[in-house]
Amino acid sequence: MKLPAEDGKLRYTDCVNTKNAFRLIQSIPSKKAEPFKQWLAQLAQDRIEEIENPELAQIRVKEYYELKGYPKEWIEKRLRGIAIRQEFTDVWKDRGVTEDSNLAILTNEITKATFGKTVQEYKEFKGLNKKNQNLRDHMQDWEIIFTMVGEKATTDIARSRDAQGFEENQGAAKRGGQIASNARKELE
Repeated sequence: MKLPAEDGKLRYTDCVNTKNAFRLIQSIPSKKAEPFKQWLAQLAQDRIEEIENPELAQIRVKEYYELKGYPKEWIEKRLRGIAIRQEFTDVWKDRGVTEDSNLAILTNEITKATFGKTVQEYKEFKGLNKKNQNLRDHMQDWEIIFTMVGEKATTDIARSRDAQGFEENQGAAKRGGQIASNARKELE
């Protein structure tokens, strides 16, 4: 790739993605690389164990959030929110909304109706400017709860109305977000 050099000009530079960086480490015939190789082997073993017993993955996620300093009560809400999100995206996929871009649009509809901001606007409001920063990991308890309410309401509306395709599910998303918005406004 061409990357900016110290002189400000773009220069061809050797680059590697994460997967290939790990492969490169595996191929280094040095004793100094051995700790990294052992670490990679441990990661692989952990993931295989999680495939055999998915509960281990949930325990690992809890531990990661605890290491980041999140309180246990928040972690429980966040994990419940993940489960609700997976349920409603599965419902959308079963109803013909399969493209990631459409799933993102529908998620934006819920967020905009619930909080008055799109996901990107909410990230900016929270001061999140890195691409890999998850908005939900930076939400307070009530924000997580209202997000869950919007997503659960959307799921139930889509099911009860047998919403099919993008447009019908978009209506369900707006209505689900409005229910969460009403609850948020009542609390405020």
